[in-house]
Order: sequence, then C-alpha cells, then structure tokens
Amino acid sequence: MGSGKIRAVRGATLNTHSTRFNLPQAEEDGDWLDARAAIDGAPPPVRTSVTVEHPRTIISRNQSPDVPFDRSINPYRGCEHGCIYCFARPSHAFHDLSPGLDFETKLFAKPDAAVLLRAELRKPGYACAPMALGTNTDPYQPIEREWQVTRRLIEVLAACDHPLVITTKSDRVVRDLDLLAPMAAKGLVAVAISITSLDPRIAMTLEPRATAPERRLAAVRTLTDAGVPAYVNMAPIIPAITDDEVETIVARAAAAGALGVSYIPVRLPWEVAPLFRAWLDAYYPDRAAKVMAIIQSLRGGKDNDPRFGMRMKGQGPWAELLRTRFRIARTRAGFEDRRRRLELRCDLFRPPAGAQGELF
Repeated sequence: MGSGKIRAVRGATLNTHSTRFNLPQAEEDGDWLDARAAIDGAPPPVRTSVTVEHPRTIISRNQSPDVPFDRSINPYRGCEHGCIYCFARPSHAFHDLSPGLDFETKLFAKPDAAVLLRAELRKPGYACAPMALGTNTDPYQPIEREWQVTRRLIEVLAACDHPLVITTKSDRVVRDLDLLAPMAAKGLVAVAISITSLDPRIAMTLEPRATAPERRLAAVRTLTDAGVPAYVNMAPIIPAITDDEVETIVARAAAAGALGVSYIPVRLPWEVAPLFRAWLDAYYPDRAAKVMAIIQSLRGGKDNDPRFGMRMKGQGPWAELLRTRFRIARTRAGFEDRRRRLELRCDLFRPPAGAQGELF
C-alpha cells in the first residue's frame, strides 16, 4: 500500500473550485463508513446531499466510435462511489461544483426519468437500439436504494421489450432480477460488472463506497445463474497498482460464470488528473512518480490522450504488453471457447401506450 495513511471514507482528497454556490442538503445517507470515521476519531465526515433535477429529456446520444451504443441514460449526476479515477468527474464543473469531493457528495437525482423515457420512446419515428445505463455515473450507487430511479427506468424498458445494457460496480443490480431475468429470456439485457481490484485495501481508497469486490463477483454468479448474460470489465487498470491482478481477475471472472471479460487502461481527462495525482501522493507516495510515468507512456507523453481509437486502449510497449497478457489470460480461463458477440434483440420493441391507449 505504500507509506500513505489509509482513510476509507471518500475518494477525492481535494475539493478545488468548490465555493461557487451551495446546494440544499436534501437527504443524508447515514453511511456506515461515516459512522466508523466518527468512532475512529477522524475529522467530521462530509455528508451526502441529493438535489432533485428536472431535465427536459432523459436520453443522451453519442457518436463515439469507441463505445458500442449510441444512446444512454444517466439516472443520477455525481456518484457516491467516489472512484478517484472516474472520467465523469469533470461533468460536475458544469454545475459550478468541484469534480473532487462535490462530485461524490453533492448528487442530483432525476425522479421524473421514467416519465420522460416513456414519452421519448413514444415519439413517432423512434428507432430502437440498445439503451445503456451506467456509462457516466453508476445507476446502482447507494442512493438508488431509496430513490429507485434506475428500477423505474427498467420497468419502462421491460414493459415495451426495449433492449438494455447495464454497467455497474454494485451488487445492488441483483435486486432487480425480477425485471432482468424475464428480459434476458427474451434476449433483451446484459450486465457488465466492473472490477478494478480484488484487494480490499486498494479498493477502500480507490473506490471507497462501491460494493466490495468479492460481492461484485458474487453478483456475476447470481446473474448468470438467473440466465442474465453477465460480463466483467477490469476498468480501469492502474499501472503499478492493479495491473498485477489481471490474470487473477480474469480467472475469477471465468469461475463466476462471466461470458466475457474486458479492460480499459486508466484515463485522466481534465480535472481527473490533478485529483488522481493528489490521491497517489496520499496513498502511494513511494510509487507515484512510477505510476504517472507509465500512464504518460500509454498516453503519448501526456496525462491523457482523448483521441478516438486511442483513449480506451493506449499506445506503446506497456499497452502492447497489457493486451498480450489479457489475451493469454482469457485463453487460459476458457473465454475463447465461450466468447460470442452479444446481440440484443430490437425487433420485439413496442412503443409504450399513450394516455389514450392506456384507457382501454
């Protein structure tokens, strides 16, 4: 772990640009980590607040060639998981809030999301294609327990047989098996569980409020046993911190029944880079320079390379070595035998009934 002191309460160690305006504290989470921090004599914890957001639309569109979907939904803005590497952190600056602690403590929920989705799916000319949940912030972060915005979205998609792909770091996804299993039986859903490290000491600072890694693997098995296609994504791989776990995570994913496994080297866009550097200084001061040197070798000498085609895989000798290791690990784990392209069905889609149709 290096010589840094472990403090597993929040991910970011900084909250720069956080004094622009204050949000009302709508709900406190009562997280057990907060209680433990108080018992341990740590500084008073930063509480989580949730502000209601009323967007005009709910489906986001993208044209990136790096991702296999063109539409997604973000039930929440900000994410309490607190993953220090999260590429979505800079989006909080759009709200005049810090991508640091504000991102993981000042959250926005969209309780009207299901109503908006139903209306958008009903529009004439809507062309069905898989909807992605969890591409920006986690749809199953802790506040989903009370707000259930994600569940209501899935209810809409299930009712009209719309295909869905979910990405999450939480085992809370199995709560919705009553919806997901029937969708899976029709070829309408797949779930990707992100596992960065199996070492609890690494996970508790890297992604402090995400579900414990072993519970995520258990969720893969539960999904698979229920007939829901489940995949594992080692995202991100952090050089000199988590890359030594590649072979272990691939093997454990196979043992849990995952249909496939993938990876993404760490990305540090915009404000993420200084936050990540501060995290390294706090928890891995003995190897911070080495980690950043390898990351820069992956990103053309910079902290980040945003170019399409490069940002998800990196470049140079370290990137090539990582690809080779992953390919060998997948083969040894038997993924080559079970690998198949996931194709969700779009032909079953039926637009939601309008207010008039719901009367009959």
